[in-house]
Amino acid sequence: MSSDEIIIEGKGLGKAYQIYAKPHDRLKQMLFRSRRFYSEYWAVQNADFVVRRGETVGIVGRNGSGKSTLLQIIAGTLQATTGSIEVKGRVAPLLELGAGFNPEFTGRENIRLSAAILGLSPDQITEREPSIVDFSGIEDFVDQPVKTYSSGMYARLAFAVAAHVDADVLIVDEILSVGDAAFTQKCMRFIRKFKEHGTILFVSHDTASVNALCDRAIWMDKGQIRAEGEAKEISLAYQAALHGDDVGGFSIQGRKREAKKPRRDLRHELIATSTHRNDIEVFAFDSEAPSYGAAQGKIVNVEFQAEDQTPLSVIEGGSEVTLVVEATALADLASPIVGFFVRDKLGQNLFGDNTYLSFAHSPLEIPAGDRFVARFSFQMPYLPTGDYAVCAALATGTQSDHVQQHWVDTAVTFRCEGGHHRQGLLGIPMHEIDLKLNDTDTAQSSAPA
Repeated sequence: MSSDEIIIEGKGLGKAYQIYAKPHDRLKQMLFRSRRFYSEYWAVQNADFVVRRGETVGIVGRNGSGKSTLLQIIAGTLQATTGSIEVKGRVAPLLELGAGFNPEFTGRENIRLSAAILGLSPDQITEREPSIVDFSGIEDFVDQPVKTYSSGMYARLAFAVAAHVDADVLIVDEILSVGDAAFTQKCMRFIRKFKEHGTILFVSHDTASVNALCDRAIWMDKGQIRAEGEAKEISLAYQAALHGDDVGGFSIQGRKREAKKPRRDLRHELIATSTHRNDIEVFAFDSEAPSYGAAQGKIVNVEFQAEDQTPLSVIEGGSEVTLVVEATALADLASPIVGFFVRDKLGQNLFGDNTYLSFAHSPLEIPAGDRFVARFSFQMPYLPTGDYAVCAALATGTQSDHVQQHWVDTAVTFRCEGGHHRQGLLGIPMHEIDLKLNDTDTAQSSAPA
């Protein structure tokens, strides 16, 4: 929980680098200090911000926008050219890989060096070293020079040290992107636990992670703070800017396939008639939901439908549903792509899909003024109790090279009450569950419904 106490405050922060057109200009500058033989590049300029104790603040922005420079100034590894920065408490920075490591030292020697730099006493280092090595998971290589380490091993060692120094502020700058999945999950568990008592500055290009972890976000653009505020709001504005946007019929059908009877979870009837019933209340399409896009097309309705195409206001987890996205072409649209994400209350993308692959070899052309509809039929997963949202999008182009025409961030919201699912982000309906003794024909199984 955040408090009103300010733990980090930057006033008029700026960092300028001297850019020399020719190598010998550096020598001229040393000899003739009264003249200037360089141009200035301001990586950060006029940055004013505060971070309160207990907050988790995300920092988003394009490459070269000044995010990492700002964090290095906060961590104390860079000196600001202008302005001032005040930080209360111990800071554990996880910046570029191996920052502060001596490549000639072993992993164990670098543990002791980094821990000492971060403020641990010799006795504390000796006491915590075994735990740091165990957390890193590189026991077999800890006595080898770190110059022989992979990028993932660097990340493991750096994070393990930072996790054991009793920091007040944790700074994480894209370091988790190089670790394997299991270690990344371990780091995320530590970060979520650290959130309970510490302050975190988190840099990531993944806005879903920012939304899931952060209370607020700061958007850096060309070295300046372009906006700051609630994480979801800033992430949406940043996504819109990435597409160069600022936006204050036909039936799209997949390839014909032989109709098959939908398979249901073998426990569906039991669940539906018990206290574990997974009821989902669906709310109406929000035409005023936050959105952006190039505006050559517009999404005009999103709804869940039953098999007879009637709108659904209540859905049973595990049942067959169709998500319908209706749009209008405001100009001629070439190769339209319609898609969706279902997100939880933290902004994490749980599942989704789009129409691209169904029409990759025969893209549609939608004339201006025509309406068109995309339908996605699937079995609704079992969801934990909570609030969810459907994000709907209309784009043109290809999967890898497209223009967002209309992105609606929370087109439809729904709330799940009750259910048997307790672990994980969602539950997958099971067509068959089998249990039998190995190497025998004896089995206890449930056949498909």
